[in-house]
Amino acid sequence: MEKNSKIYIAGHKGLVGSAILRALKKNGYTNLIYKTHNELDLINQESVQKFFENEKPEYVFIAAARVGGIYANNTYPAQFLFENLAIQNNIIHASYVHGVKKLLFLGSTCIYPRLCPQPMKEEYLLTGPLEPTNESYAIAKIAGIKMCHSYNRQYGTNFIAAMPTNLYGINDNFDLNISHVLPAFIRKFHEAKIQKKECVEVWGTGVAIREFLFVDDLADAALFLMDNFNSSREQEKISEVFVNIGTGIGITVKELAELMKEITKYQGEIQWDNTKPDGMPKKITDVERITRLGWRYTTNLKEGLQKTYAWYLKNNA
Repeated sequence: MEKNSKIYIAGHKGLVGSAILRALKKNGYTNLIYKTHNELDLINQESVQKFFENEKPEYVFIAAARVGGIYANNTYPAQFLFENLAIQNNIIHASYVHGVKKLLFLGSTCIYPRLCPQPMKEEYLLTGPLEPTNESYAIAKIAGIKMCHSYNRQYGTNFIAAMPTNLYGINDNFDLNISHVLPAFIRKFHEAKIQKKECVEVWGTGVAIREFLFVDDLADAALFLMDNFNSSREQEKISEVFVNIGTGIGITVKELAELMKEITKYQGEIQWDNTKPDGMPKKITDVERITRLGWRYTTNLKEGLQKTYAWYLKNNA
């Protein structure tokens, strides 16, 4: 991408999209396009086609998506499937029709099988059943990867994808009904501290192992991939079209809760609700491919959580 290339960021108000927008501005990119949901409904195919026809972006980042934690995925599976399929189908097809030079589709490591060998390599995609609690979202993201792969093979496009591990950071969603585990922890522990609650209730057993990446590191990786990773007609396997993005380091949910308790300075106890699901037992990404390309994360978990909590205190609490 040139500094004056016309770049469209879909989903610029969300956690991922806002981080990509910050990174682009920080790195001197000046010709940036972004629209709010009220200005452009990405689920509406006609509206998306008209937008691409009028704006003619050269590069596209797809960070727009319906996202949420276990509760939201379990409660709204049809919404997660339909909206994500519609958004990515409309943008990817319009990008092909209107000659976009390169597109990056953002997915998630929930695409991998529930009992996937660890760490999860790109080639493990579609080798086993998915985690039931986020199956609809995962299927939509797998379809997005396959769409990029298919358009590259049939039309010679340069559409790539990135599968980030669990993300957190500035501009996260702290709604307890739909948020992911980390923003939920931040809000729960902070409110328990303020209200002087004796305990904080946490879903599951705490034994599940997760990996977390600060969202500004993801944004840095997204720009890196636009410059250093390409697709082509010759890539026969779907796994060749996308790259894992993460730290490769795991932590149990129990350890995470204890760390969050420390950062928020909450003095009470943690109570585990064993009747609630843990989700996948373990999710650690294999980051060899992106490391080989020359990228590595820079923000450790404690530092990233401290930054996120400080932002939460300023903007939400």
